[in-house]
Amino acid sequence: MAIILQESLRGLFYAPFYAAFSLGAYERLGLEVRLVSAPNPAAGPQALFDGTVDVSWGGPMRVNEMYETRPQCDLVCFAEAVTRDPFLLIGRRPCPNFTMADLASARLATVSEVPTPWLCLQEDLRRAGFDPAALDRVADQGMAANMAALRRGEIDVVQLFEPLAEELIAAGAGHLWYAAALRGPTSYTSFYARRGVLADRRGDLLKLVRGLYAAQQWLHRATPEALADAVHAYFPDVATPLLRAALARYRALGIWGRNPILPRTGYQRLVAGLVSGGFVRGTPYEVAVDNSLAEEALRGDLPAL
Repeated sequence: MAIILQESLRGLFYAPFYAAFSLGAYERLGLEVRLVSAPNPAAGPQALFDGTVDVSWGGPMRVNEMYETRPQCDLVCFAEAVTRDPFLLIGRRPCPNFTMADLASARLATVSEVPTPWLCLQEDLRRAGFDPAALDRVADQGMAANMAALRRGEIDVVQLFEPLAEELIAAGAGHLWYAAALRGPTSYTSFYARRGVLADRRGDLLKLVRGLYAAQQWLHRATPEALADAVHAYFPDVATPLLRAALARYRALGIWGRNPILPRTGYQRLVAGLVSGGFVRGTPYEVAVDNSLAEEALRGDLPAL
């Protein structure tokens, strides 16, 4: 029986997941995996509770949100793919010696599509001694609208993911101020499912994690050209040079883990932002994370990709 795997949104930082499909990692392990898309990022967890999907990928943020809002929640993260924050600050003018103090005098547009990028950035600001509430911040526009506003000179700096950031840089319309990945491990994306599914379909989910692990290993040794080829079908409208540059930047920033273990330090850094931003009270690592499948995957044979 196939595993129904749900993506929360289409994003280039999910490259390890797409590479696993394009390289046939699951088929080589004898596992059928069907990819479906959530209607919007916030709707992802409900499909797990409804039983219409088996596994979703997305942020541990969503798991924390569900424990905050849903009594007797039983979701658990069980394999990490994105181990650092993939968002970048792109400014209208160069700022080669950027510090958080530069945001105090800038008009900043943050991501509105999902909450995690701002929650993590506001925690960076707090740790640097600045009050996030004091910023001149545009918080209610999408990334595409913010890019257009930057080009028009209406804002000074935008928060984006790739390849949108690379598009502005390549056009000379934007300059990299800050890569959030530089803060260090921040558990950003993992597989997650209900605990009952982990128990009932453990054999299939072990193959799923091994397929991801094989893709992670391949991703770190592939050429930029091969990596872009592997994910291009999921981003057909992105020009190949732009795709290669964006993927190369992400790999250089270390946003993709080399194995599916979800580390305590990365999880705690993420949750610190969720808590300080008033989003949740925070779910303990032992409740929200189960690394047993990832640990077993590291001991097993991987398909040759």
